[in-house]
Amino acid sequence: MSAVVSQPADSPVSQAVSQAGSQTGSQTGSQGPSWVDEVLLAGDPDELCLRFGRDIDRAELRALVSDWEARLTGAGLASGGTVALRLPPSLTYVGALLAAWRTGAQVSLLDHRLTQAEVDRALDRVGARFVVEATEVSGHRLCGFAEVVAGVTERPAGGPAGTDHALVQFSSGSTGASKVIARTSADLVAELGRYQRLAGYPRRGERIVLLASIVHVLGLVGGLLHGLHAGVRVVFPDRLTPEGILATVAADPSPATVLGVPFYAELLAGPVDRPAVPQLSKMIVAGELVRPGVPEKFAAAYGVPLGTMYGMTEFGVIATDLLGTHWPAVLPTEGTEVRAVDGELRLRMAATPYLGLSDPTRFDDGWLRTKDAATVDPDTGLVTILGRLDSQISIGGLKVDLTEVEQTISGLPCVVEAVVVHDGGIDAYVALAEQATRDELSSAVTRELAPFKRPRRVHVLPRLPRTATGKIVRDPSVLRAATAPGGD
Repeated sequence: MSAVVSQPADSPVSQAVSQAGSQTGSQTGSQGPSWVDEVLLAGDPDELCLRFGRDIDRAELRALVSDWEARLTGAGLASGGTVALRLPPSLTYVGALLAAWRTGAQVSLLDHRLTQAEVDRALDRVGARFVVEATEVSGHRLCGFAEVVAGVTERPAGGPAGTDHALVQFSSGSTGASKVIARTSADLVAELGRYQRLAGYPRRGERIVLLASIVHVLGLVGGLLHGLHAGVRVVFPDRLTPEGILATVAADPSPATVLGVPFYAELLAGPVDRPAVPQLSKMIVAGELVRPGVPEKFAAAYGVPLGTMYGMTEFGVIATDLLGTHWPAVLPTEGTEVRAVDGELRLRMAATPYLGLSDPTRFDDGWLRTKDAATVDPDTGLVTILGRLDSQISIGGLKVDLTEVEQTISGLPCVVEAVVVHDGGIDAYVALAEQATRDELSSAVTRELAPFKRPRRVHVLPRLPRTATGKIVRDPSVLRAATAPGGD
């Protein structure tokens, strides 16, 4: 079953994509500066576009990008070169990123929270010649951004780009080793076009309060790049607490959309002191399935919808339900073609998004296997994501969907969060609500799940391990380590 919405060939977005794609030419890795200037930096110099503790207008941002471009080219970065950014969310990060793209370089993004050993392995995988990383960082732990002084170093082992991709990212790694994923400037401009056509997504004169990581695709493209492209001010909160996020929303009269992962929606929908926030238009979350009951709880708390999006690092935004009218289903974005094959969602793409070693079966004849279990409604085209395809297992000859088990346990009143994996049997890792007991959990699981679906073991933790982007880790080895004495 397939769903697709066509895009007119002569639309402004199609023209922009064509122009961006034509810039790659025959220069390996060269994207040219014009897509950055025309798509991201154009506009009224006095327009406020970012807030990192203070407002930044386009004139200041352009000056910062020019300064960073001079620094990078002075260090030796040129068109077709490679550079990795290892910076926390900051104005420095934005300036260095856009400047590197203006030089025509291929940019790899590394999460600043990685260990040095992880960074070294990542740099070896992408072969970056230059690295931009912080030499001084100030800011408190719960702040949504940092004040950063950064330096540029050269890696003799690095080399020029081997492809014409502008951006290299790593997948979240929530289910195992990260994949190296690359996208061209045309890919990014095309995704910005999809965001521009989404009814209900923030428009000029509005704000995005950004909680999602700008190293990963949701925060980077759906937050930072969309904001610069569409004239939406992107605001990084002073504090990543429920009270701090709401104070950020209330600090300005313009409409605000909060963009993050489900973890933050649950925090905001919980027992917090809520000021009046008529500026809040909606919250939009992506990255993992939303627990049952959370959309209703959020809407009851704030009187606005909790929207959801489905996407992948390989492609960006794929399908949305911004107004909360289809949950748990989402509707494919315009021009995006998906289909369900043997219960797996597949996505039409022009070329493989992977660099280096990858599963050769993952991309076949123009279709990417998402490894997500899903259904596509033949009449409406609505897609319902059911969880990871590998979550379906057999217990004693009976089929068990681990996502169903996880969603059932997660929806129990005594449970704050849960993850269910197959590790020789069904194992559940659970964080209990305050005052809840193991006996209460056991009784509820017995009541809600058939015997063959019940976890063989239930591990109670103070909190579940998460990736740098806020996703719950599903790697059994990591989960087991978290239950060990002294585990986190």
